[in-house]
Amino acid sequence: MSQMSPWLRGSGMLAATAITWGGMFPIMKPLLGKVDPFTLTLVRFGFAALVFIIILLAVEGREAFSTQGKTLRLWWLGTLGFAGFGLLLVLGLNNARPEHASVVPALMPLISIGIATVRTRTWPRPRAATAVALGIFGVVLVVTRGNPAALLGGQTGQGEVLVFIGATCWVFYTLGAAEFPGWSGLRYTTLTISLGVMSVLAAELIALSVGAATVPTATVLLEATPQFSYLIFAASVMGFQFWNAGMRVLGPARGVLFINLVPVTAFTIALLGGHIPTGWEVLGVGLVILALVLNSWIPKQKRELVPQSGG
Repeated sequence: MSQMSPWLRGSGMLAATAITWGGMFPIMKPLLGKVDPFTLTLVRFGFAALVFIIILLAVEGREAFSTQGKTLRLWWLGTLGFAGFGLLLVLGLNNARPEHASVVPALMPLISIGIATVRTRTWPRPRAATAVALGIFGVVLVVTRGNPAALLGGQTGQGEVLVFIGATCWVFYTLGAAEFPGWSGLRYTTLTISLGVMSVLAAELIALSVGAATVPTATVLLEATPQFSYLIFAASVMGFQFWNAGMRVLGPARGVLFINLVPVTAFTIALLGGHIPTGWEVLGVGLVILALVLNSWIPKQKRELVPQSGG
């Protein structure tokens, strides 16, 4: 039997991850009726951190846990990635439809263009700027179902705005990996999630003190075991590892196109659940996909920086 080609293996890992992340939204939404956003985030990333620690210890040994004097920086990046994106994603989802919230993270490659513009003080090339405009317009169409004026009246979009801010945090977290050359994706993820969980725990304690969170009963946690298992092992542990590995094989420009499967999966699940998307929602998702394709087809020497991990 011939060995699977690297391209096919990388594509399979990226597709599996994106589909898993797409399924994460409709799984978390009903779970929020039982567990508050702060506790959900803490349980998800707390257990995921433990799994990553075990894997890193087995694969790279104890020396891989050295922060090389950059503990504070790793904590801040972990806070952005897991307290920032992780918590804001759930808080936003609490006030948005799952399929609508799933479209926003697909903008991450386009968000990185905006960040690069601010950092370099250089306006993006016309093709990249067009991609950003198309992507944002597409999300607006999805969120408002073709009525952008609803945003001005505050009638909709609050949840999606939180997800957008969270997605921006994740882009900063992803770009931060470049500060640790020679580190494996596993090492960077393990150290940042382990330190970032401390910030999630702090947020949980504050939320408990002001009544914004409650400690779930053992019965609730037991009933939610299947959902938490999905979030911890599939969406987090497998997701982060498969995404980073697939990106190394295909490269960011091609690999990031698989992020399109996140909203496609979420909308498919909604459709199977009886929700028929409007024409505006379909058009909006189409524009987001077109924007990502447009940005990815920019010639290599002109291509904007895109995040290499997400979820």
